[in-house]
Amino acid sequence: MKTKLSDRLRPLLLGALLLGGLAHAEVRSIDRVVAIVDNDVIMQSQLDQRLREVQQTIAKRGASLPPEHVLSQQVLERLIIENIQLQIGDRSGIRIADEELNQAIEAIAQRNGMTVDQFRSALARDGLSYDDARDQVRREMVISRVRQRRVAERIQVTDQEVQNFLASDMGKIQLSEEFRLANILIPVPEGSSPSTIQAAERQAQELYQQLQQGADFAQLAISRSAGETALEGGEIGWRKAAQLPPPFDAMIGALQPGQVTEPVRTPGGFIILKLMDKRGGDTLVRDEVHVRHILLKPSEIRSEAETKRLAERLYERIQSGEDFGELAKSFSEDPGSALNGGDLDWIDPNALVPEFRAVMAKTPAGELSTPFKSPYGWHVLEVLGRRATDSSEKFREQQAINILRNRKYDEELQAWLRQIRDEAYVETKL
Repeated sequence: MKTKLSDRLRPLLLGALLLGGLAHAEVRSIDRVVAIVDNDVIMQSQLDQRLREVQQTIAKRGASLPPEHVLSQQVLERLIIENIQLQIGDRSGIRIADEELNQAIEAIAQRNGMTVDQFRSALARDGLSYDDARDQVRREMVISRVRQRRVAERIQVTDQEVQNFLASDMGKIQLSEEFRLANILIPVPEGSSPSTIQAAERQAQELYQQLQQGADFAQLAISRSAGETALEGGEIGWRKAAQLPPPFDAMIGALQPGQVTEPVRTPGGFIILKLMDKRGGDTLVRDEVHVRHILLKPSEIRSEAETKRLAERLYERIQSGEDFGELAKSFSEDPGSALNGGDLDWIDPNALVPEFRAVMAKTPAGELSTPFKSPYGWHVLEVLGRRATDSSEKFREQQAINILRNRKYDEELQAWLRQIRDEAYVETKL
């Protein structure tokens, strides 16, 4: 059957009209997928944004930029690894509350000597969005918690490794007592005459006598010391005895916090050291608290307000005579203590988050706290007892475990990252 000429021309005319319309239309870029990662995707806009951030960071360091296609591949690979970890965090129920995120942003600003508003302005000057920065901090916090959980469970430190470390020279040095020190330096230039040296010694002895009579060390350091930390009150931080030159290495161990050494001649002049504090060593008496708690966490099916109300109801039930331990077994969402009736055993308060530590400190032994909130959720706690214990050996063993675990962490982290990358479905579209 023959077709009319108009029928054959209609598609061509329609195509011409469309092309004509496109020729006059504004050309707009459309975001596109650059990688599929398991159940998620990475968009071109995400890659472009991170690429700009990396380029700015490299430029600020004064380093030369690699070719953009090379840098793009590296940045995309980093985004893929991050995405896999974020999906693990999401499946594990890891959530960062806005309050906790705000505290993290404030801490970042403070470390850079800024207020949050100044931090926001600094980001804007660099062409970065504050909302994007918040989102990136949230992502990093989730990733950090995923790593803490997944990598930590891979690291094993045996009792034999701990004992070998404690017996080694390196272990003895790393676990030896540390001293927080400040100094005052009265300089003696190289090649000084005997009279100049004597004048410097008299000045140092005069300062020593003033200190013995109660003069403020920091003020004297600021006004009289030639040391590089004079304006900080002479404070030089924490040092081990082995890091100090003779005879200070032998002298410092005999001091109590607050005491000073007599002036000692060194190549640079006469130095007076003050012991401000000390830690570690062979004896350690710690305050410990025996405490149990019930933890309730807000979730997608239970709001913050509902969680608080449940904590208040449990508090009332305990006050009315119900058994704390049984309620903890039934309701507590702390996997480490719930099966033990919420019992955390004897614990060092410094191992707890500030909110928990503060409530525990003001709760008398044998009494219950009212419900309170921490970054982990809502708690009710009961203080069962307090004690001071000499835990020197236990503390040294724990320090050894921490050092050995930290040594193994980076190696285990890299192995774990390779594993999750190999196990993930990844399709790149660059």
